[in-house]
Amino acid sequence: MRTIVVSDLHLGGRLGHDVLTRPEPLCRLLEAVDGVERLVLLGDTVELMEGRARQAMALAEPVLRALGARLGAGREAIIVPGNHDAPLVRAWVRARREPLRAETSVELDATPALAHVASWLAPARVRVHYPGVWLSDRVWATHGHYLNRHLLPESTYGIARGLLTRPPRTGAAPSEYERARKRSLARAAASAPRPIATVLENVAELVRASTMPAVRRRLLRRGTAPLTAMLLGAQMQRASIPALVRVAQRLGVDADWVVFGHVHRLGPLPGDDPQQWQGPGGRPQIVNTGSWLYEPLLLHRAHPPHPYWPGGAVLLESGQDPRALGLLDDLTPGELH
Repeated sequence: MRTIVVSDLHLGGRLGHDVLTRPEPLCRLLEAVDGVERLVLLGDTVELMEGRARQAMALAEPVLRALGARLGAGREAIIVPGNHDAPLVRAWVRARREPLRAETSVELDATPALAHVASWLAPARVRVHYPGVWLSDRVWATHGHYLNRHLLPESTYGIARGLLTRPPRTGAAPSEYERARKRSLARAAASAPRPIATVLENVAELVRASTMPAVRRRLLRRGTAPLTAMLLGAQMQRASIPALVRVAQRLGVDADWVVFGHVHRLGPLPGDDPQQWQGPGGRPQIVNTGSWLYEPLLLHRAHPPHPYWPGGAVLLESGQDPRALGLLDDLTPGELH
């Protein structure tokens, strides 16, 4: 089944970096949907971690309605929540008596928020899975936020914990990744009132930068965007991808390919080292969907193709390997942000 996978739309984010609220990016995604039988929204579809869920849902609604209308009644939309849209399933996960599996079906009305999102995607057939979904017998897809547990600090931008021997153990269940943890600065900022949130967000950015050798505060300026993007990309390949492989191993996911989002870095792209996008022995192979955010600290004066350029997607076709695509690579910054 021809499938397009997108993630990290972050619709309704406070900073307004979500490009799908702009007409041309949305038009491009709708055109891409025309050529597939199935659309997968692989997490962080709606920005629900900033304490402004009502505003975010209002901004997300027209985008999701447009996608559902373009899919129509004969095609399918799959929702796999991530960490920034976790409220879509969080209450359901906590109330569930049976343990989660690597692919667990979720009722469309599991939470009021999920019921709204699913209804906006009508008339497409909608199903929801968490924390991941099998897209074929070779391909498993997940948002990827479980990898944070294998990094120090527990953040997308952390460094690998030695040999990754810390919990959860081999043979772990998703519930071990779901257990409550200490709140990070970024999470605290998401729920804090302004202007406290602004201070926390600035400190969180410095903490993220400090996990990389020789990175100083000046690297957070727009003028050093190329170096910042390079360092984040190197960190992702050397720490986040091995952590994701470890998650798949511990959950018992026996896949040739794992598709994920979360780190906002599309790939692998031409020029990437293939060995850094695979597990031991070459399996599983990893592919990332990128994001639909225009992030100035990474893209100042950048030009596509670029691993952090918005509009990333992964295309799955029968008999072929998953392939990373840049759907907005011909758009200018002015059309995006």
